[in-house]
Amino acid sequence: MLSKMQLQLISIWLMTFQWISNSDGSIESPSQTGNLNYWEQPFSQPYFDNATRRDVTATVGQMTYLHCRVRNLGDRSVSWIRKRDLHILTVGILTYTNDQRFQSLHSDGSDEWTLRITSPQIKDSGTYECQVSTEPKISQGFQLNVVISKAKIIGNTEMYIRSGSDINLTCVVLETPDPPSFIYWYRDRDVINYSGRGGISVVTEKQTRTSRLLISKAQPPDTGNYTCAPSASDSASVTVHVLNGEHPAAMQHGNSSNSAVTRLLPIFLLFVCHSIQVLLVTDQCLYVPSRVVKLAR
Repeated sequence: MLSKMQLQLISIWLMTFQWISNSDGSIESPSQTGNLNYWEQPFSQPYFDNATRRDVTATVGQMTYLHCRVRNLGDRSVSWIRKRDLHILTVGILTYTNDQRFQSLHSDGSDEWTLRITSPQIKDSGTYECQVSTEPKISQGFQLNVVISKAKIIGNTEMYIRSGSDINLTCVVLETPDPPSFIYWYRDRDVINYSGRGGISVVTEKQTRTSRLLISKAQPPDTGNYTCAPSASDSASVTVHVLNGEHPAAMQHGNSSNSAVTRLLPIFLLFVCHSIQVLLVTDQCLYVPSRVVKLAR
């Protein structure tokens, strides 16, 4: 025997999923027996899959994609619209703009409609809408941020190294959405040759977007312009001087001191001349009244 609660659950289930038989033996749900068109029924309306990423960061010049996924599309069409000027970029797989950098990608049977942007620029940053031609229309916004990715070598742009010391350079790639596929090091215009000279090592960590160049026991021939050049990013350079003898810091300090003295010498001489002139004038003024007083007596 079924309990009272079980009977109630069965009754509710039957009411929810009740089917109506036609005279020809076919079956249809109660909502299909009315005047509603099939595509106007709530359970068959298009809707967006919110699992897609809607905040996208891209690097200038690097192809990027906005992925829109629409379920139950039916015979509706999908358009991509740039929100800042309401410009229609694509409808279906057709491009409706003279800017051929924008293209819609779609595979038959797929729920995904992708906007591909070739060589994005800073001006392309903003909101893009994936719009479905329902009545009323439904849309989903995507935020695109286009940034300039660049490398930075930690430290000063000019370095002085004592002969026999190590050259240790660390390069960090900034403002990049994805790790660089490679980071090359150059000395002047040539890629650093690891086999031509011993004691050179490079350690690159893609996830932290860093690369470290170590040249042990540097010699004057190692002097030059060192450049860190990541893929899809602006490069960064430093000038390294390998010196014999004089301490690099002392050399820098001495040069700056001599330069400062040279600049300040004219000002110092002008101040001395002015001070002497003031003393002479002051002494003359003091002397004159004493003579006047003397004569009055």
